Amino acid sequence: MAVRDFPRLTIRAIRATPVLVPMRFALGTSAATVREAPLLLVDLETHEGVTGRAYQFCYRAAAAPAITTFLADIVAAVAGQPMLPADIWARLSKRYTLIGVQGNVRMAMAMVDVAAWDALSRAAGLPLARFLGAEPRPIRAYNSNGLGLMEPAALGDEAEKLLEGGFRAVKLRLGYPTLEGDVAAVRAVRKRITDTIAVMVDYNQALTVAEAIRRAKALDDEGVFWIEEPIRHDDFAGCADVAAAAVTPVQIGENFSQVYDMEKALAARACDLVMPDLERIGGVSGWQRASALAADAGLPMSSHLYPEVSAHLLSATPTADWLEYVDWMHPLLTEPLRIVDGHAVPSGAPGAGLSWDDDAVRAHRA
Repeated sequence: MAVRDFPRLTIRAIRATPVLVPMRFALGTSAATVREAPLLLVDLETHEGVTGRAYQFCYRAAAAPAITTFLADIVAAVAGQPMLPADIWARLSKRYTLIGVQGNVRMAMAMVDVAAWDALSRAAGLPLARFLGAEPRPIRAYNSNGLGLMEPAALGDEAEKLLEGGFRAVKLRLGYPTLEGDVAAVRAVRKRITDTIAVMVDYNQALTVAEAIRRAKALDDEGVFWIEEPIRHDDFAGCADVAAAAVTPVQIGENFSQVYDMEKALAARACDLVMPDLERIGGVSGWQRASALAADAGLPMSSHLYPEVSAHLLSATPTADWLEYVDWMHPLLTEPLRIVDGHAVPSGAPGAGLSWDDDAVRAHRA
């Protein structure tokens, strides 16, 4: 869509609301165990009365105040400016050149970008996918709730619960002290679900290159759909070695910092699949650039978290693969994302499908 076709909106203010939502399924990874989702809700207000919305998974509650501080600094820089996402990103990138567009700075910038696209599509009266030039469509999803590091019997029980709603795929966290522990976890899940269910596994950067190659080769015989982030996220050369040694596809991308990291990863042949994170890649604007890179490389592209917005973005992604589904926002939305026959159904309402349930937000206020 050409800039001249954008609705005319000007930025007035930003409101940020921290909330803490209990997870239905604890998420135990090789890095940490998370039982509550620290989220930051953002309302980007315009002089024309249209409000755009976005949210950030903060990983740790302590991050929310820092991100809020940068949001206040951002609105001081862009208040009164036309809501043109590319121009806003360029202006803010220059503003934060010396500190760097990383971490909390990037989180705040990406939230503003997402909220801006949400406001523009709301003002146009279109779902975000259609505003981006695509038809909203069901996107196959895997259930990424739970299945953390735990005893095999508990894994089997939880895997069965995660198939509710017709899911045909689940994600299992690995990174046990031994390879035998990883294999036992995969087999415990496989024993309780049919072979038609895809099982993605995620190491959360737990392994060395040599150990990752050893475990990947062992998992080649276990019916695993992909192996995610087996080693440090920015060791693209090492990840390329793992991808070359394994038959099972290697998936990375949630830690790509804007498209620059993705360009480096693709140049290094570091992976078989990519899954950018909406925040880290640079919001909707960054996702569009990443989508073009994936299309040029012919790589399937999945999403990381943010399923409500990601459903729209994957609808407009040429090499769209899987949507990562988590239900952390469900208690806070008037219309949570629907899962039908294992597919995420993007909201047909104008915008990205984010409408806060004010009573629930007050109840979970951090």
